[in-house]
Amino acid sequence: MRVGFAVPQSGPWATPENMRRIATRAEELGYSELWTFQRVLYPVGHTMGPTYRSVQDPLITLAHVSAVTSRIGLGVAVINAYVQPVVLAKQLATLQTLSGGRVTAGIGLGWVPEEFEATGVDMAGRGRRGEEFVEVLRKAWTDDVVEHTGEFYRVPPSYIDPKPVPGPPRILLGGTAEVALRRAARLAGGWVSSSREDLSAIAGRVELIKAELAGAGRDVNDFRFVCRGATQVRAVDGERPLTGTYDKIRRDVDELAARGVTDVFHDLNFDREIPAADAKEAMRRAEEALEALAP
Repeated sequence: MRVGFAVPQSGPWATPENMRRIATRAEELGYSELWTFQRVLYPVGHTMGPTYRSVQDPLITLAHVSAVTSRIGLGVAVINAYVQPVVLAKQLATLQTLSGGRVTAGIGLGWVPEEFEATGVDMAGRGRRGEEFVEVLRKAWTDDVVEHTGEFYRVPPSYIDPKPVPGPPRILLGGTAEVALRRAARLAGGWVSSSREDLSAIAGRVELIKAELAGAGRDVNDFRFVCRGATQVRAVDGERPLTGTYDKIRRDVDELAARGVTDVFHDLNFDREIPAADAKEAMRRAEEALEALAP
């Protein structure tokens, strides 16, 4: 089991200083990766929750912390496919090279209609768009001359250089529907769960993907099953996985490993008490959790 930690990215505690402090301390403690997420906007009157109200950009955040670390991985879970894939390919390739090959790129389909509207993308056909999106990313990273004519994207014969060094980032796909799980097994190097995932039922998703991988002749051992842990540290243990005392949270991580999960990252941005706290108190709690939950 690889254990990661999310960068302060939502609300008052998402300051440059706090990002750097969490990143460097996580690397010192042996965490496997630092993680970010994307939220472009928050529609007025929406009920998605306070975590999404004020969110820093995920790739610029990773670029910032990459400069103060040297070994820890850099993951985004997820960037949604309403951005332009050629532009994203360039950004991820540059981050991969500048960080020394530490990037994991999670890609999602998106679920907020207003974000599609604001970015000028039709929400219809998201599944097909997502598949073509991944195809364009890979072409941009590997083909000498990049050319693509598809249902959603067109790239005239072009050089898209430089290529990422030492190679393309690993692509993860998100999603919870069966079709999304099968898509991840077909197209990606891993699957990442959402913040709303029912972790008590995650074993079934893992087994479905493993069966799909086996049917396609793919190596299950080369596939990552990544769990976003909406971790909530409390004085009393809760029924929900990753909620309660540190001892319970560590036991829950072990249980997720037993269910086939290969990676867990603790994301305190999704603890409703953290984004609502002032930056000093949020960091006090985060640094305590970093120490207590270190791998």
